[in-house]
Parts: sequence; C-alpha cells; structure tokens
Amino acid sequence: MSRLLAACCALLLALPAHADGFISRLLDKPVPGGVAVIDLGDGPAAPRVRYQDKPVLTVREDGRRWIAIVGIPLSVKPGEQRIETDGRSLAFRVEPRHYREQRITLKNQRQVSPDPADLKRIERELAEQTDAYRRFDPRQPSNLLFDKPVAGPLSSPFGLRRFFNGEERNPHSGLDFAVPAGTPVKAPAAGRVTLVGDYFFNGRTVFVDHGQGLVSMFCHLSKVEVKVGDELPRGAVLGRVGATGRATGPHLHWNVSLNDARIDPTIFIGAFSK
Repeated sequence: MSRLLAACCALLLALPAHADGFISRLLDKPVPGGVAVIDLGDGPAAPRVRYQDKPVLTVREDGRRWIAIVGIPLSVKPGEQRIETDGRSLAFRVEPRHYREQRITLKNQRQVSPDPADLKRIERELAEQTDAYRRFDPRQPSNLLFDKPVAGPLSSPFGLRRFFNGEERNPHSGLDFAVPAGTPVKAPAAGRVTLVGDYFFNGRTVFVDHGQGLVSMFCHLSKVEVKVGDELPRGAVLGRVGATGRATGPHLHWNVSLNDARIDPTIFIGAFSK
C-alpha cells in the first residue's frame, strides 16, 4: 500500500504545474484549428518561442510557470508538432477533429469565380490582411477569456468545408453570428485597431490586435465606427452588423488568429465542442 501511495505522489509531482490552471483549462484544445498550451518552466523571464517560424504568445499562468499558447493551423495533420524555445525543441501532440461541410448558393457568380480585375483587387487586399495577421505587438493581452462580440446565436461554425455554387473553396476560418443588420459589434477584449477596409470578400472589415499575435477580425459590417490606431477597451463598439462583401444575408463573421493561424473562436469564449 505504501508503495502504491508513493507511486501516486510521484506521479502527481511529475504533472505540469499548469495542469489545473484556468488558462490551460480554457484554451488547451490541441486539434487542427485549435490551441495547444505548453509548459515552459518557471524561469525569471518570458521564454522566446516560435512555431512554424512565427513568434508565439507566452504568459505566466497563476503567477507561477510560463506557458506557450500556440495557434494550430487547420492544415496541420494530427500527430506530433514542435515549438522552438531558447535553444530547446518541445513536442506536443495534435489530436484529430472532424469538420462538416456547408453548401452555399450565391446569385453573384463573380463572388464564386472572380474576373481578372477582381483577382488583382483580391490579391492586393489579401496582402494587407496577411500583414495585419502577422504583426507581433509585444504587449500582453488584457484577457484571454473573451466576450462574445455580439449577443446572438452562433450560425456557421468554424472549420466548415465550404462549397459555393458547388465549387469547393477555403474552409470557414471564423465563427458566424446570426444577428440583425445594425446590431452593435463590440471588442471581445482590449486592443488596437490595426486595419480598416472594404474588401471584395469580407466587405467592411476591422482588425483589432490584442497583443502578442492574438488578433480579431470582424467583417461584413454595414458601418465601421473606429479608425486605425484607436485603442479600444473591452466592450467598445467598433461597428454594426451588415451583409457587405460575400454574404447571403446580415450576420457577423468573427475571426481569431494566433501566431498567424486562424483558430476556432469558440475556444476563447468557453464554447468549444469537439
């Protein structure tokens, strides 16, 4: 009996110190399109971490150990992945997750197969948005449990394989809320507005940088009420729901990006379901 007790105590001591931490319980969903939380130890300074050669968000959990919060792209296959930190390579495992299909019919065929002029515009707009996603502001995010940006039911979930007029396109990279046009859209956490635009696919769009590669994007807005450089507190109104760009009706599309990987926003609002 004493040997069994000793073995159990040794096992408990071997568990990561952050195993029961709030951030880990909330965010550790290591699937394609999810988040991995990785123990980095209890050093005096924040370790520098990279994944797929991009900087990674690090925080001290419960005032004790440092953890890396890693966004996992949808394109990553289940299995072992690695981060690099201060000359070390640490492994984590990505588990499988199934994503459903969605078939959408659009009346505007150009939004399915853009013409050459549209393609030039789309390429230019994509470069602007990619740059906004890849910026790395060193400040810590104000909070990692986000508010919903609108009060309303979720409609199209993250990760859907999408078919427009029968043609497969990129998976759904965010979360849709079915709410009426004009509904106020609020910042789910404090951040700086880094990009405002009116885009071919996204319509009127706002990017908010929450810090350390954690970025929100809100699109299909009918109205934008902020400008680049604005510092938004949590809950600040940044625009109004609409149906601009490639949309079949009024709704809010919300992206969350972490280390330039689009990830499931339900993780950050405590609504993730595998």
